[in-house]
Amino acid sequence: MDQLECLPYSVGSAQEGVCLLIRMGPYRVLLDCGLSDPDWMTDRELLRAVDLVLCSHAHPDHARGLLALNQAFPQLPICASEVTAQLLPLNWLNQEVPLFCQALPWRSPIEFKDGLTVELYPAGHLPGAAAIFLTYKTAHRTYSLFYTGDFLLSNSRLVDGLPLEELRGLRPDVLIVEGSYGTARYPHRKQQENQLAERISRAMGDRQSILLPTPTLGLGQELLMLLRSHHHFTGQDLDIWVDGTIALGCDAYLEMLPHFPSSVQNFARHQPLFWDERIRPRVRRLPPHASLQSPCIVLTDQDKDLSQYLLSGKNSPSWLILIPHQPSQIGSVELTFNQTLQDSPALQAAVQAGRITPEPYLLADHCDGAGTTQLIHNLRPQHVVFIHGAPAYLNDLTSLEELHNRYHLHTPAAGIKVKLPIGETFLQPAPPETQYEGELTEHPDSVLISLPETVTADPRWQNLADTGIVEVRWQGEELVLRGMTQRELLRKNQDMAVQTDVECCENCIHCRSQRCWNQASPLFGFKVTPDGYCPVFEAAQWVQPEA
Repeated sequence: MDQLECLPYSVGSAQEGVCLLIRMGPYRVLLDCGLSDPDWMTDRELLRAVDLVLCSHAHPDHARGLLALNQAFPQLPICASEVTAQLLPLNWLNQEVPLFCQALPWRSPIEFKDGLTVELYPAGHLPGAAAIFLTYKTAHRTYSLFYTGDFLLSNSRLVDGLPLEELRGLRPDVLIVEGSYGTARYPHRKQQENQLAERISRAMGDRQSILLPTPTLGLGQELLMLLRSHHHFTGQDLDIWVDGTIALGCDAYLEMLPHFPSSVQNFARHQPLFWDERIRPRVRRLPPHASLQSPCIVLTDQDKDLSQYLLSGKNSPSWLILIPHQPSQIGSVELTFNQTLQDSPALQAAVQAGRITPEPYLLADHCDGAGTTQLIHNLRPQHVVFIHGAPAYLNDLTSLEELHNRYHLHTPAAGIKVKLPIGETFLQPAPPETQYEGELTEHPDSVLISLPETVTADPRWQNLADTGIVEVRWQGEELVLRGMTQRELLRKNQDMAVQTDVECCENCIHCRSQRCWNQASPLFGFKVTPDGYCPVFEAAQWVQPEA
């Protein structure tokens, strides 16, 4: 009989969270419960057989279903790290939440059932986030499973990264690992922080105010710490306002200072971690109906109506809206902002008036492809189960030759049981096709590259083909082709002067804040390049029409 199985209720794709039912011998363990739909609990007989629930961290996509689970099965033990147990109630602010989560210590194996042991390791990503090591000991051998939850190897402002050196050579039978960023590679976390700080500093120099929509926990507090401690902002006469549930997250963090890295504790000994009206930059809660002085920085809930900040009167400031980019959701920044525009005529008017500039930024709180493969090679499991990522991103990981030739790789779908045989010969299925064979034709004045139509089936194709313009560069002996987005083209052309007698978007009366606002145009509502053109061009006042 197989000793290890995984039944995913949800693998963290699309808008749903993570929830995995693990069977180890006679025991059943539920890892995370990020499901928002209570209908998933219809199989009550199976859930009654669950022996233990373990929560990796307090983000909603891993924890929002725990309260309903506790209400349905109040005797079922639910455990997490001490910090996670304290942060969990922030997922249910509109109701009274009992203390239903048992706190477990770090790096201390605890035997919950005869032979079943749980040990937590810090996972980075968020205060209290834990990687979970499960072992089941029989008379013949010990079976083991390591679950990362969301993890980050790099240190961030408020959280130390996952301690890889402690896990080296652990050799679990099964590793369940998130693949949020797929095989993509990104700059080091510190470099990302510096790039973001420099962008905010430039905007402040241009007298722009900054609006930062973020989730309740994690990113908002990281941004505040960055603004409080980065050399671009220390000592600056600047107001930072915090609104919505982010302020509640800050208050919760302040109750847990002994659990933070020593550098954060040392900072808090000399000045307040968040709320401070004495030392610049000043950080305060945003009172109702406050009159904001420009320039300033406002952090607010990501799902809040942004018009209350952006439309504060005729003399309201110019705003830079910085929206966190999620690499696993192609085009999510543009889609989110466009949907907000459609739902809010007031915001549309503000964009037309040129007072709003939306931009994405990356402050990674998950490992990129290099970090993910580094963890796998250090742990050296027999089976690797990839979850929590766009299907195309997970397929990229399972297609890596360095992984495909060494480990048994799985990308399970929700509701499909995955058997994890240990020590048996396993025929690895062929990896998903991620390479395409094309044809290159050289002409006297150009080069034509032809690709098969199947390449367009990948959801990332739309991102590549967004503008129809590609950037090509040499990388050693290889030629790398990359699609250019509308935003990149806009930035590239910002410094290029456009002749005033040319019929193009730059000289059109309907072009406002780099968008077309002519309802008769096929480009209506879209961002346009300065040299773009459509048949309903109308010259702006400064354009001299031809005689």
